[in-house]
Amino acid sequence: MGSGFRRAALMAAFAAAVGLSVPASAQDFPSRPVRMIMGFGPGGLADIAGRAIGQVMSQSIGQPVVIENMPGAGASVASLALARAQPDGHTIMWVSSQNAIAPSMFKSLPYDWSRDFAAIGPMATFDFVLFVKKDSPLKTVKDVIEAAKANPDKFNFGSIAVGTAQNLSMLKFVSMAGLSVPVVAHRTTGDVMTGVLSGTIQAAIETIPGAIGQIKDGQMRAIAVSSTERNPFLPDVPTIAESGVAGYRTYSWNGMVAPAKTPQAVIQRLNKEINAAIATPEVQQRFRELIMVPRTGTPADLQKIYDEDVPFWRQIITEAKIQPN
Repeated sequence: MGSGFRRAALMAAFAAAVGLSVPASAQDFPSRPVRMIMGFGPGGLADIAGRAIGQVMSQSIGQPVVIENMPGAGASVASLALARAQPDGHTIMWVSSQNAIAPSMFKSLPYDWSRDFAAIGPMATFDFVLFVKKDSPLKTVKDVIEAAKANPDKFNFGSIAVGTAQNLSMLKFVSMAGLSVPVVAHRTTGDVMTGVLSGTIQAAIETIPGAIGQIKDGQMRAIAVSSTERNPFLPDVPTIAESGVAGYRTYSWNGMVAPAKTPQAVIQRLNKEINAAIATPEVQQRFRELIMVPRTGTPADLQKIYDEDVPFWRQIITEAKIQPN
């Protein structure tokens, strides 16, 4: 037996003894089921979309894609689980704009995106909508701004919890419109809807997926959307920017990441498989049902989105004087 062979055998035995693994390559990936970690409970938009993607990926890669829901602590539980996972591509995690908001909302986090994650790619975006109840006299962004300025003591905006993308989008609107009225944070989207219908809040911002049901059935009236272009799911509704608040834009995104140090060949394979799954008719249909706009791209594309989002949301949080937890 040659010395080179003996050395390789000893190294393999040592790695097995201490629980180490040789980094995966694109050729031997996947060798077991892939875990897709979610920082949300089952039944939500991300969970439903993730299961649709995972089902198609399972057929393509020849291994099951298993969804693991790990809600809690602002996705910190899920993020820490990913950071501790083997960097071999068999554990991936669904991420969103909340991951770019979290560094400014918490004094400390048990993970760090740049240290612990490797971007795989973006998957989808969804916009926000400013809306009022159906019989409100407010019909345009100009109407909303004028009413808020005329009676600031009797005008409330609404959103879900402080520090969410919806809440920060509402605060940005208030700031850019030059208003001095409160943004009342609610626990759930349902609570926001109740507040609008009861008149305790006069206008609110929510994701289009979260509000489109009430808009379509006539309970709410859409005033404007948060994107720079009209949204395909509400094509007749103008943007906030075109309605007089020049430069206004917010949106939310979804992407996928793997543990840092995952081999680039495996990252590229995962990117290819996820993009291909999203391009299939069944996933495209599921995205339409969930009011999600597909947006695929490269690992660099997702990293760029995140890098631009962190200071964007931080500025809103700082200007609103929101104290980190």
